[in-house]
Amino acid sequence: MAEHGAHITAASGADDRPSIFEVVAQDSLMTAVRPALQHVAKVLAESNPAHYGFLWRWFDEIFTFLDLLLQQHYLSKASASFSENFYGLKRIVTGDPQGVQRLASVGLPKKQLWKSLLFLVLLPYLKVKLEKLVSSLREEDEYSIHPPSSCWKRFYRAFLAAYPFVTMAWEGWFLIQQLRYILGKAQHHSPLLSLAGVRLGRLSAEDIRALEKTLAQASGMPQPATSIQEKVQSAVKKAIGGLALSISTGLSVGVFFLQFLDWWYSSENQETIKSLTALPTPPPPVHLDYNSDSSLLPKLKTVCPLCRKIRVNDTALATSGYVFCYRCVYNYVKSHQTCPITGYATEVQHLVKLYSPEN
Repeated sequence: MAEHGAHITAASGADDRPSIFEVVAQDSLMTAVRPALQHVAKVLAESNPAHYGFLWRWFDEIFTFLDLLLQQHYLSKASASFSENFYGLKRIVTGDPQGVQRLASVGLPKKQLWKSLLFLVLLPYLKVKLEKLVSSLREEDEYSIHPPSSCWKRFYRAFLAAYPFVTMAWEGWFLIQQLRYILGKAQHHSPLLSLAGVRLGRLSAEDIRALEKTLAQASGMPQPATSIQEKVQSAVKKAIGGLALSISTGLSVGVFFLQFLDWWYSSENQETIKSLTALPTPPPPVHLDYNSDSSLLPKLKTVCPLCRKIRVNDTALATSGYVFCYRCVYNYVKSHQTCPITGYATEVQHLVKLYSPEN
């Protein structure tokens, strides 16, 4: 019995296959980072368009460039993407007998590294651009902003009609692969990992010690370069490595804050946010009855309450809803800053001109 228990323990310890919850969590991490950073860029651009407007206009390109530096740094130093390394995972080359014994600090081989960068960085960028293009084409087609010629009209109409089915097939492919991974029928939870020639595994104790040793050596004093070319290469590598390290450190510190932002701006949470942040509903204004004997309102609804004549250029006050002549109410509001009927505080910008078919 004890031998059987020891066998189970050893087998579970030797199995480096991560659970579906780990791989889904690391996938969702980077999908939460992008909208959070996009919201930050939008806030900065709205606060100061002259200085930060480029962050919003070129957000996709800036994010892709920084993501490229970040992922390349982790793939070459830890054999994993940023999110995979954050959850203690690494990429193992499939079909390589030495892949399991290879330490994560060695990094991925160049072939698998460039494939991984292609599917981690370039493919999401192209997908975002394609979604924006489809949205723009649908808007133009709906409002007929720029109607194309008959030759292209059928083509992009067919493209718009086929795009939802292509997207459904793409997402279905990933879903089937995840189901096969859950049932133990596949080594990869994502088809992109299979195309990159790698699979995910957990970091071993040797991997963690090797990564800590590499980090300690990187933080030490570098060897002095002898030639100008070596100095330039060392400076470039140091700058790129420092930028990637600062990005990874910032993301590691703010990852929980980004997850909070993702929860805060989720559609399921919007009703709760509105109930917590919404101002109390103001009471409705007290409207005077036209049948009353009030001297402020004329008996006829087409008469201006100020000049007591048939209204000209009907204008309503947004603060109270009463309608006057434009000239009468403009002069009164400009002088008194109140509504002539209710006495509510108002401004000239609260005047709303009314247009009827007769005009």
